[in-house]
Amino acid sequence: MDIELVEGDITVQRVDAIVNAANSSLLGGGGVDGAIHRKGGPAILEETRKLRASQYGRGLPVGQAVATTAGRLPATWVVHTVGPVFSADEDRSDLLRACYANSLRVADELGAETIAFPLISAGVYRWPVDDAVRQALTVLRAAEPEHIRLATLVLFGAGTAATARRVAGA
Repeated sequence: MDIELVEGDITVQRVDAIVNAANSSLLGGGGVDGAIHRKGGPAILEETRKLRASQYGRGLPVGQAVATTAGRLPATWVVHTVGPVFSADEDRSDLLRACYANSLRVADELGAETIAFPLISAGVYRWPVDDAVRQALTVLRAAEPEHIRLATLVLFGAGTAATARRVAGA
């Protein structure tokens, strides 16, 4: 699987699956989550409400992933995952890596060949950008999916993109 880093807006990526850094409610929120729900339209919310009414009544657990339609987005699917909130006192990096691994697995099971990730937990969940990039690349570089041939890490803002390129050695 090839990996690319791009600066941009995840909601305009022309890929099979877009990963949403969701909150556990799956019902939309701020940041990436809000942008995906706004641009994707009501079809995403309709499916996430059904998920909440069935197997995720208490919300999606941190590190897990589930897929819905992408609605009006240029992708086919949105893979929702809940990242951990950063803690200086507790190592939660295994949960962050699980977000990437489980999102890849879900997308691969759907038959996706291309996937775009935001930098999970690096926004309002305060994960340091350099370590968030390291955690993402650790999973993506080790992955051997059956169908996915390209994973894109979409970085919001020039500063985040510069840090990601430095960490990646690109």
